[in-house]
Amino acid sequence: MQLKRSWGRYCSWLSSWLPSWCPTSSSQLKDAEEKMLKSVRQPFSRQHVRISGDNYLWTLAFNTLPQPSQQPAQTRPGPPLVLLHGFGGGVALWIQNFDSLAGCGPVYALDLLGFGRSSRPQFSGDPREAEEQFVQALEEWRQRVGLEDMVLLGHNLGGYLATAYTLKHPHRVKHLLLVEPWGFPGRPDGPQDGAIPVWIRAMGASMSPFNPLAGLRLAGRLGPMLVQTIRSDFKQKYSSVFEDHTVSDYIYHLNAQTPSGETAFKNMTIPYGWAKRPMQERVGRVQPDIPISFIYGSRSSIDSDSGSDLKRDRPDVQIKVIRGAGHYVFADQPEDFNQTVLEILAVYRTGAAVGSTEEDL
Repeated sequence: MQLKRSWGRYCSWLSSWLPSWCPTSSSQLKDAEEKMLKSVRQPFSRQHVRISGDNYLWTLAFNTLPQPSQQPAQTRPGPPLVLLHGFGGGVALWIQNFDSLAGCGPVYALDLLGFGRSSRPQFSGDPREAEEQFVQALEEWRQRVGLEDMVLLGHNLGGYLATAYTLKHPHRVKHLLLVEPWGFPGRPDGPQDGAIPVWIRAMGASMSPFNPLAGLRLAGRLGPMLVQTIRSDFKQKYSSVFEDHTVSDYIYHLNAQTPSGETAFKNMTIPYGWAKRPMQERVGRVQPDIPISFIYGSRSSIDSDSGSDLKRDRPDVQIKVIRGAGHYVFADQPEDFNQTVLEILAVYRTGAAVGSTEEDL
């Protein structure tokens, strides 16, 4: 126990020291985000939305001006679409989606608590309490922004938290869209562990005291180059927008800051990225009148069985698979992704029959 406390103090000291060693700062993150957002054509507002505990959530808002009261009801936009990014992400990763999605109604994108340009508080080490902190922050954000209800779209960790929020505040969610959601299946038992190479298991054990992206900060001034090398795929994903390392720089500054949400994520996982509290065990309790849609990439390594398993109990669940897309489906095939989301929303808003619930695009 004493050793554990000493290690905790060391990790806390290391976390506070690392930002000064890394070539990053909140102003550099701001500049990197601004460079990303210059590619967005739709007008938008931005602000830090204050919540309790001196915390705030960085928010972009599109097409959110009040609609004329004389506008016909059938042409008024439905509940706003709220975008929740995944682990290590931020609002600017949606730049290839904003213009299209906001063209059909109000859209909000926010940095999750502990990530991006939102505040980075200390989270509980208990996975249940950490999850509750994320959910409570989103509920306080909704109240402050003044939304009666919303359509929640979450990618990766954002999908997990969107589901957790829906379970606790069902009357605030009109539709749940889960894009390559993390944390749904439980960790396989027994023989499957043997499929993991010994060296990977050994590395996982040795790195378990550290945060998932600790190596990025330990690299110091080599960090930006490390991102460019390891995640060179992001340059290709956004090649239609940028020819340089704009996206890599943004990703670096997102994740070289104080690891607040990252630490919470670590405390919510067990080795190799499985959730301590798998969402698959709970998602079936989402109220049946809340539509649920899954969007997967055909080339992703994320297990899509979660959507299929839920569909067996809830035939109304939609599953969309976008061809040629990996885990970052919204960036790999942005046009197909945008079209898919808009079609799902149109079906929901008009109340039309869904038709085929599983489709490759």
